[in-house]
Amino acid sequence: MTKKQKLLIVEDDREALRQLDWAFSRFYKVIKTDTEEQAIELFIEQQPRVVLLDLSLSDDQEEQEGFRILEKVLSLDPLTKVIVVTGHDEDKAAIKAIRLGAWDYYIKPVKPSELRAMVDRAYHISDIEEKSLTNARKEFDENKYGEIVGGCPEIKEVMQFIDNVAGTETTVLILGESGTGKELVARAIHNSSKRKEKPFIVINCGAIPENLLESELFGHEKGSFTGAYAQKKGKLELAEEGTIFLDEIGEIPPILQVKLLRFLQEKEFERVGGTKQIKVNARIIVATNRDLKNDMNEGKFREDLYYRLNVVSVTLPPLRERGNDVILIARFLVDKYCAENNIPPKSLSREAELAIRKYQWPGNIRELENLTKRAIIMSPGNLLFPSDLGLKETAESKCLLTLKEAKEEIERKCLLDALEKNNGFVSRAAKDLGVSRGTFYDLLKKHGIEIEE
Repeated sequence: MTKKQKLLIVEDDREALRQLDWAFSRFYKVIKTDTEEQAIELFIEQQPRVVLLDLSLSDDQEEQEGFRILEKVLSLDPLTKVIVVTGHDEDKAAIKAIRLGAWDYYIKPVKPSELRAMVDRAYHISDIEEKSLTNARKEFDENKYGEIVGGCPEIKEVMQFIDNVAGTETTVLILGESGTGKELVARAIHNSSKRKEKPFIVINCGAIPENLLESELFGHEKGSFTGAYAQKKGKLELAEEGTIFLDEIGEIPPILQVKLLRFLQEKEFERVGGTKQIKVNARIIVATNRDLKNDMNEGKFREDLYYRLNVVSVTLPPLRERGNDVILIARFLVDKYCAENNIPPKSLSREAELAIRKYQWPGNIRELENLTKRAIIMSPGNLLFPSDLGLKETAESKCLLTLKEAKEEIERKCLLDALEKNNGFVSRAAKDLGVSRGTFYDLLKKHGIEIEE
């Protein structure tokens, strides 16, 4: 016998509560209450995935008790599907509930068959989300691309590039604006290569003073300069049989460009102040946010070194051009930083996701990482808003939606999420949403969503 799902019903009208209990007890394990305090206690104790909530629990407080329950429930578990029940004259309350994260709304008088269909659908979507989260965690655990998150065409091309070059020994040049994830790509190449058990050494050529960079790269012998009290191995030597990632290669001074070129050609070098030739078997991956061709034409970067480095190259797209990837990355970072800092799970509000999507991110992923980490640590609530991220609410997030617009927005989001989850396969997406293929196409047309067949 299949175990019944738990359904929490919060309703202060005894006759309505009796009616709902009768309508749902045959299909669900009904947990019912008529008070705010007990509603929270029962939610924590029973952990239902769907809640039926009457916003107006008492005449003197109007909807305030209902809103407090809604916010508390979603702070405890943002994935809970809360269906608010409202009267015909409570349009503004229903809109506010949707904006606070309610999954759907139902207008009285209650028709049990209609409300049950809504509850059934809520559990169906909840099941899909739970399976999706489980699969996502499994995929991430097995993800050969490390923390590279996204599904836009440009990132898929980057992933294909990683697959193509990982098994080779060729030098790789990674291009892109600052903060676009060049080191993540370099790590993914290393971790997918036969050198993955060996060191992955990172050196930022732009962060080390010019007079120290040579020693950092190639090492030095004792007494070779003031302060050289002992022999020191350089990063190239430490990367033996592994990979060395030279970030901001465009900042390397001309005198070191010659020495690096010789190493790339001969796989050997001398420590500063030394005469012994040291051979090193290390793969070289370099990155820059500069226009090396322009630097080469201006005489700032050696032509022979440029062509030696640029055997194969890939350009990473800026975050502002990656569409909905920014939301996927933001959600990933929220989960990551909550876990790293032993903080209970938090989630992004609808307003926060709209603000994230509209912002241009001049600092790219690095800027998103910094704002997300700060919000996780400093925000007192479990639901993050634009202000927590240091972003302004967009006009879209501030506008007051009608009930029809709010419901259509949810419907459109479900369509897009289902398509994204199923990689654009309409039949699978329609099945997940519990509608026919024909109905799914009608909904796509209704919302102006175009897909490639």
